[in-house]
Amino acid sequence: MRFVIVGAGRVGLRTARALEDSGHDVVLIERDPTKVDRANTEGYEVIEGDASDEQVLLSADLDDAEALGALTGDLSTNFVACMVAKHHGCRTVLRIDEDYRESIYRRYASDVDEVIYPERLGAIVAKNALLGGNIRAVADIAQNLQLVEFTVTTDSPIQGYTLSELELPADSELLAFGKKGSSLSIPDEDVPLEAGDSLAILADFEKLDDVRQIIVGDAVAPRGGA
Repeated sequence: MRFVIVGAGRVGLRTARALEDSGHDVVLIERDPTKVDRANTEGYEVIEGDASDEQVLLSADLDDAEALGALTGDLSTNFVACMVAKHHGCRTVLRIDEDYRESIYRRYASDVDEVIYPERLGAIVAKNALLGGNIRAVADIAQNLQLVEFTVTTDSPIQGYTLSELELPADSELLAFGKKGSSLSIPDEDVPLEAGDSLAILADFEKLDDVRQIIVGDAVAPRGGA
């Protein structure tokens, strides 16, 4: 799938890397020449320009994009980018930083699919929101260590197995488990895994996609889904 990321700062680049590591195509939009150069050095396609300008956004070919993540530190730019992208059928993710503004943005940006705080939970939040998948970042524990809740899907390779048969990558650990509709608790190794069950995994950031493939499978939300 193809994704458009507005902003090539720390959050935008980390999100681009996470998407690219999952096999997706990414194009970045950035107005700061220094950040443009850095993204180009990493091999990304970058459109240099102001994402609050409709023509700049349209140059990213939004009609062929699955989703747009507006991840700059400028709320106005993020808001405009999401509104334009939504008009072109993209799933939209709006970054905001000030908690007290959330109610305002949710009221006036009702068409935005996700409102996120990536500074608090890391780029994996932005990636998950863009994909619309069955993973939810819970917390950044350390620089490269995150606690993530995964939901077993009908495409999951582990469906039907028990927790004792679950083999996670190195640097990953199951901390809690919950059956569909139930809260998380201490895992019972004899419980069979079924679609809708949740697992809380502590994992190195670089291993998160491997864990997702094991628990969630390849399922992603359809284009335009909330």
